[in-house]
Amino acid sequence: MHMELNRSRKGFTLIEILVVVVIIAILAAISVPIYIEYVRGARAADAQSQIGAIYNAAKMYVQDRDRSPTDINELEEFGYLNIDESVHRSWQFTVNWPETIEAVSTDEMRGGAGKMITYDVLQGIFYGYGLPTDGETEDF
Repeated sequence: MHMELNRSRKGFTLIEILVVVVIIAILAAISVPIYIEYVRGARAADAQSQIGAIYNAAKMYVQDRDRSPTDINELEEFGYLNIDESVHRSWQFTVNWPETIEAVSTDEMRGGAGKMITYDVLQGIFYGYGLPTDGETEDF
């Protein structure tokens, strides 16, 4: 007597589960580096925005006083610039007028200390942390 079992299919096979895991791994391998670059760019945006304000303040300072500012404290002291305290805690700015304006991250920035962004005043381009590495530049 031959008894045939009637099995209904419940659940997934091992192959189906492995295919899904491989697809998820491939998607993660593609998306994680893109996400990391996006986060770096977002963190650098604060510094870039502030560098733009420093640039404009330094231009006004030079027009009014016929000399270059020595640092951002001088720009703030004479009312040309107002930097938020949170930005001060995350970034240290250096004005090398008229060549460059630099920002270096402090320990309080989430991305870590020592990240540098430079605005080349003469060429009008940014380079450094959080910016495209393939030669693209961002102008004011």
